[in-house]
Amino acid sequence: MNKGTLKQILLITDGCSNKGEDPAAVATLALQQGITVNVIGVLENEQSEQPEGLEEVEEIAMSGGGYSQVVYAKSLSQTVQMVTRQAMTQTLQGVVNQELQQILGQEQNIEELPPEKRGEVMEVVEDLGETCDLEVLVLLDTSASMHNKLPTVQDALFDLSLSLNARTGNNRFSIYSFPGKRGKDVSKVMDWTPQLESISSVFPKLTSGGITPTGPALRQAMNQFAPKKRSLRSFLSRDESTMEESGD
Repeated sequence: MNKGTLKQILLITDGCSNKGEDPAAVATLALQQGITVNVIGVLENEQSEQPEGLEEVEEIAMSGGGYSQVVYAKSLSQTVQMVTRQAMTQTLQGVVNQELQQILGQEQNIEELPPEKRGEVMEVVEDLGETCDLEVLVLLDTSASMHNKLPTVQDALFDLSLSLNARTGNNRFSIYSFPGKRGKDVSKVMDWTPQLESISSVFPKLTSGGITPTGPALRQAMNQFAPKKRSLRSFLSRDESTMEESGD
């Protein structure tokens, strides 16, 4: 954990929330705690128009500092991998920019560096993207309209696990679904694990139906991460102070 940990919520949904607080507002709170919120809106392959319910997909991701993508189910696997990787790079660039501003002044960021310096900084970002630790909490909409898409989601998450485990940094995944069982807003499908091989045994047990409490589900997902301050120095430092911070 010495190089710091990138934290992401990956929300996979196909519709509009219809219970509880505004999910975009919760995504803002998550970002303030160092957790990026990415959102993938899943369409049926035969749909010719984007449903109105998916308009909030972009708003949630924008509030959560992440990426959003609306995609047909058949293209879900590569989209999940792409969005996760893009969010990692974007988050690291933001951390580097904050550090540059502390060192060189408030007006300095990566884009304003001379080309040769910019290239060197981006090499650092790419290296951190491969070596930093990563935690991805998958928040899965299991409302009735998602029923036929769940097998595709299962395959996409397994592919994501294989892709990210090729990194040298440590990965941890967990999966939560909403609406939860017995009237709860959210249910834990899979606890934190470095790999998702067992996903094929838990997905067939998922039941679909009910309302879509996206906001409350995001809040509970956010609480599954231990709070931790993040800076570029925490990614690069190997001293004891970093370990003490992580134990707070």
